[in-house]
Amino acid sequence: MVCTVVVDGFFGDAGKGKVISYLALKDEAAVCVRGGVGPNAGHTVVLGKQEYKLRMVPSGFTNKSTRLLIGAGVAVDPVIVLKEVSELGVSGRFGVDRQAVIIEKKHIEADSRGDLKDRIGTTGTGTGPCNAERAMRTAKTVQEADILKAYLADVPLEVNQSIDSGKEVLIEGTQGTYLSLFHGTYPFVTSKDVTASAICSDVGVGPTKVDEVVLVVKSYVSRVGQGELPGEISWEEAVKRGWAEVGTVTGRRRRAAPFNFELAKRAVMLNGATQIALTKLDVLYPECKGITTADKLSSAAKQFLDQIEEQLGVEVTLIGTGPDTREIIDLRGQR
Repeated sequence: MVCTVVVDGFFGDAGKGKVISYLALKDEAAVCVRGGVGPNAGHTVVLGKQEYKLRMVPSGFTNKSTRLLIGAGVAVDPVIVLKEVSELGVSGRFGVDRQAVIIEKKHIEADSRGDLKDRIGTTGTGTGPCNAERAMRTAKTVQEADILKAYLADVPLEVNQSIDSGKEVLIEGTQGTYLSLFHGTYPFVTSKDVTASAICSDVGVGPTKVDEVVLVVKSYVSRVGQGELPGEISWEEAVKRGWAEVGTVTGRRRRAAPFNFELAKRAVMLNGATQIALTKLDVLYPECKGITTADKLSSAAKQFLDQIEEQLGVEVTLIGTGPDTREIIDLRGQR
């Protein structure tokens, strides 16, 4: 059993929700704990005919025996938390760390106007202003708000006890490497670091407890909002290529560009990646749609995978071939 951190190698939107939902089921995760920023990140999970768009509850909810937690480093919107917990029916297995901070109405208002909205293109969810107050030590913590009292948890203790007892633990990151406050395209970034080290800090897990870091990258690159995007193509071209997407949280158009090996290589370095999860291979190579075994990959797709492994120096172990959680090729232990 292992502790696995899952993070995005580009600008978000790569499919962490799909990868985490699959790992929770396949590896029978005991715990799935979300770190990262807050409800400004949306994770999409498709299971059968049902699509779920999550902004707070961990994507590992797909396994009905997995404990679902939110770490202390996260900014929490109680309204969204309670809505998702209710809709997913996970009340009995959900917890949020008592030192996570609460997004209040004033934070949402501040995030919806002025410089943050106009120049940076923020999501308007209040996450940035809330984290700014946290840095000033004036933000309200979950333990100070009665609304989430039923779900208070000591997340670092729970997670570390699970790791120490040999259980499978998934640590879920948000956003993407190049949206990191420290390592991204500043100032067009989120309000904190979101690389693997920071995600571990968010949930209270030390570096020696981590066994695997899965870096999720899409077969092309997309980005919502302002900031640099090398190789960007027009929306019209994105439509032609099947790369036209909209953001899970904001509904804004995602800007698109071809797969960027240099960005991916740097993301491997910044996150200490041990595995690559490549998603949406079926969009690049439609003939690969829905397949679950590597022997059925087209020669062009295999060549692309070989190129990624050669340039990044890390094995591609998970390959997404469709939106459904089960549409994945799992090469772990087969190489």
